[in-house]
Amino acid sequence: MDAKVEQFYRQIFADLKVSPEEASELEEFFSSCNPPPDKLVWLRATAFRLGCDFLSNDHDHNVALLRAINAIVHCLEQSCMVPRLPRGNAEYDDDKFEVFLKGMFSDSTIDQEENKELLIFFQESIPPSDCLVTMRAAIFKTASESLSDDRESNVALFRNTNVVVHGFEMTMLKPKEYNLKQNFDLGIGLSDAIQELWNLDANRLNPAADYVINVQEGKKPYWKENAEEPLFTSVGKEPFQRPTYRAFVALLDNYTGHTGNEETVTSVERREIDLFLDAIMQTAPMQYCHKYLCRHGKDIPSGASEFKNLLYKIWFEFYRREQVTDSSGFEHVFVGEIKNGEVSGMHNWIRFYLEEKAGNIDYKGYIKPRSSREAQTNSDDQVLTLQFDWHGHPKLVGTSFIGTSPEFEMAVYSMCFLLGAEENHIKLDTGTDIFELNIRCYKMARDKIGTAFPEATAHYND
Repeated sequence: MDAKVEQFYRQIFADLKVSPEEASELEEFFSSCNPPPDKLVWLRATAFRLGCDFLSNDHDHNVALLRAINAIVHCLEQSCMVPRLPRGNAEYDDDKFEVFLKGMFSDSTIDQEENKELLIFFQESIPPSDCLVTMRAAIFKTASESLSDDRESNVALFRNTNVVVHGFEMTMLKPKEYNLKQNFDLGIGLSDAIQELWNLDANRLNPAADYVINVQEGKKPYWKENAEEPLFTSVGKEPFQRPTYRAFVALLDNYTGHTGNEETVTSVERREIDLFLDAIMQTAPMQYCHKYLCRHGKDIPSGASEFKNLLYKIWFEFYRREQVTDSSGFEHVFVGEIKNGEVSGMHNWIRFYLEEKAGNIDYKGYIKPRSSREAQTNSDDQVLTLQFDWHGHPKLVGTSFIGTSPEFEMAVYSMCFLLGAEENHIKLDTGTDIFELNIRCYKMARDKIGTAFPEATAHYND
């Protein structure tokens, strides 16, 4: 989808005109792409990002460029979003809004405090739905009045405009209900089904473009540290604005780090879990997972609400690992635990990145392949076997997907676990590499996930 969208945007920016026929074609294009809710942020942000490439020294040209971006955003909103509060909570005051926008566009950046102010303003100023198009158009009109002769200033203005439009959409609109429209051969085997999940993962990040890692030197598990730098050099901010990423991160501080400590769930934390499950169920990987399990699994509910309840049970209900209610599948697999002085679980790259960024993880290096004939590990690999310390406790060997979305990993592990096998041998083509993996899934408390993780058994260049 990404390359197709970028090509379409560039065609629009080439002539800076969006006729009624082209607008209709644009809406049809978005509808045919059938983007999941998490992709909407990227679709809008990409219009601004690519628009910066078309900035010139001509003021009228740049005004037309902003109008073209507004047309793209309008078609995206019309085809993929609906008003969050149709009747609104305030009358639309264009003069008040114009003054507010001029304040936002008065300097080159919108800092964290200004962003909070922006969201509060929008939350308190939701107009009736028939005013939303006018309100969004006012954002672009005010931005065009702030254009200058300096390219860097205009690039900063485009970024600020994207921030303001993001705040507008977050408070005023919500994604339409997502339904996976493609027809699939659900009779395929598990390996092919997980490859399909990979192909459907529209929220997966791209190496070098969305994040940069520095794998450094390989090692055997018993060797000394072979990495002086962190694994993650950088990760873009935009993915963490997407619904599933944002909902996933909100869950990470709900757990204690050591087994043996009783866990509890507050009403706020239960709401966060529900929001996360709602978000991932609005994605293609989880909807495909549900369809596949209904075909191949045992006692899988066909209704989305009932399937969500099943996901809650296997992932989030607490059980005894060392003490009553001290652990859960989600805590172990995605958050990580300390047991007997060593790291247990923590097979998720987002958790790893955030903890490394906070200074809590010391990356020791990647584990070398068993055979020298296998492909060499490098920065575009999206499956890595790592060694690291977390809060001073060692993880000698742990394998994780890299750059994949929360919904992809939830879909893979849920699918394998609910199909019942402890070892699931698959072959995964990531586009640059081929991995032979063993997805291991083990039960706790009879019917809940004790652990689930990939084990890389072979690695070849594509």
